Amino acid sequence: MFTAALWLCVGGLFAAPPAQAAASPVRAERAGGGGGGGAYAESGGCAGRLARTLPIATGEVRVYKTHTQACAVAVARVPGERRGMAVSIQPRGGAPIRDIGRFTRYAGPVTVGAIGRCVYVKGSVGAGSADSGWILC
Repeated sequence: MFTAALWLCVGGLFAAPPAQAAASPVRAERAGGGGGGGAYAESGGCAGRLARTLPIATGEVRVYKTHTQACAVAVARVPGERRGMAVSIQPRGGAPIRDIGRFTRYAGPVTVGAIGRCVYVKGSVGAGSADSGWILC
């Protein structure tokens, strides 16, 4: 009896409820659905205030900042067809975190801990690209 209960508990730890994947506005937006996620969806899933926008001819890279983290997302100017997109954010003294692929709306979000650290952000949408240099110092 105890063994069966233990296996049920362990199985529950590894199985994610299917309702969680559909409930996330980021996943709905990423999958191409609308869903009206409000400010959270507009930010591409990044928390905090908009700290910097890096313009690209084919879109923009948005950088958000909270007290403890920095987050970046690359957004297409005209969503629709799949195109190569990438975004990366690197804290000074740390390794870059990247999201690279073929997306319809945006790449990211990518988040790093940035308490008292500068970050370097790069992004591309199609043929256009931008980088920030060291910012948020």
